[in-house]
Order: sequence, then structure tokens, then C-alpha cells
Amino acid sequence: MKSPNFGKRRNGLRPELVVLHYTAMADCASATRALCDPEREVSAHYLIGRDGEVLALVDEPMRAWHAGSGAWRGADDVNSRSIGIELDNDGRTPFSEPLMAALEALLPGILARWDIMPEGVIGHSDMAPGRKIDPGRRFDWKRLARQGLSVWSDADDGTLDSEQFRADAAAFGYGAMDDDLLLEVVRMRFRPWATGPLAGTDCAVMSELATRYGTTVD
Repeated sequence: MKSPNFGKRRNGLRPELVVLHYTAMADCASATRALCDPEREVSAHYLIGRDGEVLALVDEPMRAWHAGSGAWRGADDVNSRSIGIELDNDGRTPFSEPLMAALEALLPGILARWDIMPEGVIGHSDMAPGRKIDPGRRFDWKRLARQGLSVWSDADDGTLDSEQFRADAAAFGYGAMDDDLLLEVVRMRFRPWATGPLAGTDCAVMSELATRYGTTVD
């Protein structure tokens, strides 16, 4: 099955990101219908079911409509810059083992074909903070990072410095937002069950990520 909801990538752009989503729907069949419904005007390149089935809905060279408004590393039109993968999950329960195994089998080929680095595998919440929360706190980013398919930090000894935290987050890729939202978005990805105000561990995580993968943002 193919989705009719796609177009050409704009301005000569090519994939430099992979954006992960969850469907937040009852099942994979419901998500497939939505992603292939021309009236919905949404799509993704791939949909992975809880049973591990992978559906290719939009050809990779084309621009799927999955990201919406947002930006990463100061660049907008994320749809033109990315491959979108929808994961069959309700956002409240753990991601199934067959689904995770299928994702781990799918990602290496995508990264190799488009020369995307592991730090280019991000969540919808990363590039659309405050608007989207998927793939959510239940998604196992650390598992992907162990296989070189995303990035992670276990740093836990840092100096509490809110200004440096914001600077490091910007260097890693996050856009401008208020302090509370930034902390929420960073924790959703890297410290999913942490609570309370900004802590030294948050600063340490962001510092390591910025040092290893960061770039200068004007």
C-alpha cells in the first residue's frame, strides 16, 4: 500500500534526519488508513506495526507529510529534510519487542543511503517542542544508541548552570523556547522519569551531547 500524501522535496533538500513518531491510534490498520487517506493530508515513509511488519508508504526520495511545523538545528521544513517513521504505539505502553527489532533492522539502511549520522535520528518532540510529545517517554532511545542508531548520554555529574544548559541544548539542536519547556523536552528524550527543577545531571547530559554532537547555531 502506498500513500498519496507526498510531494517533491523543496529547494533541492535531501534527507539529513530521521524523525520518529508514535501513531497514538488503536492499531496499525487504523494508522495505515489515516496515513493513506488523501483527506487527512498526513503520511510517513514507513509505518512499523506492533507485530514488526514494516509498511513502506512513501518512497524515500519524496517528501512525506509527517513533521509539520518545527525546526531542528535552526533549519525548518523538516519534511523536506527527513525520513519519517511512524511506530504503532498508543503513547502509554512500552514499545513491543517485534516493533523495536524491526526498527533496528530498518534504520541502518536509511542512514547509509542518505549518509545520516546517528545524531540525526530524532523524535517528533525534539523538532516540535510544545506541540508534539511523540515518541514519548516510553521509547527506548538508549537501546538504539547502543547500536549506533541514535545518541544517548549517561552523564550524571554536572554543575548546575541554567545559561550553559540552554547554550548546550541549542548547540545540540533544540530551538529557542522557555526554560520549563526546554527542560521538559530534554528530559522526555534523555531523562524520561526525572522530575523537579533543573539539576546538575540535566546539565551534564546536555554538556556531553553538545560536546560530542553539537554545532554552532547563529
